[in-house]
Amino acid sequence: MAPTSDADAAVAALYRSHRLPMVRLARLLVDDLETAEDVVQDAFAALHRRWGSVLVPDAAIGYLRTSVVNGSRSVLRRRRTLRANPWPDATGWRSDDADTRVLLDEEHREVLAALRKLPSRQREVIVLRYWAELTEMEIATTLGISVGSVKSSASRGRDAIAAMLGGAR
Repeated sequence: MAPTSDADAAVAALYRSHRLPMVRLARLLVDDLETAEDVVQDAFAALHRRWGSVLVPDAAIGYLRTSVVNGSRSVLRRRRTLRANPWPDATGWRSDDADTRVLLDEEHREVLAALRKLPSRQREVIVLRYWAELTEMEIATTLGISVGSVKSSASRGRDAIAAMLGGAR
C-alpha cells in the first residue's frame, strides 16, 4: 500500500487537473451542479482511499470516470425513489436551476431537454461520447458494457434526440 503522502499528492494533482471535467460529466448526467459536485467529491475520496491498489496511475482517470458515472446512477435511482414515494415536504421540489435557464440559450436547453428524456444507458453513452470525447472502447469499459452496446446505444440516442428536435440525424 502506498504511503498516505503519495496518495495525498497524487490525488491532489488529479483533482486539480480533472475535477472540472468530472463535474461537467456528472452535471450532464444528474442535471444539478451541487449534486454533481458531491458525486465528484465522493469519487475522489474513494480514489484516495483505494490509491494503494491503483497499479498504474494512468488508470486513475478511468476509475474516476467510472465512479462518477456510477455515483450519478445512484443519485438518479434515489431521485426516482423519492419521486415515487415523496415525503410531505418534498412535493414541490424541482430540478430546474434558475442560473441554468438564464445562462443557456434556447437551442442548448432544447438539446439538454432531449438528452434528459433518453433512457439512462443512451444518455450515458451520448454524454461520454460527445462531451467527454471517449472512444467506444473507453465508454464500454467505463459502463461495463460491450462495444456493440455502445454503438447501438449511441445510434439510438442520436436518432431519438434528432426526432425530439424535429430534425434528421
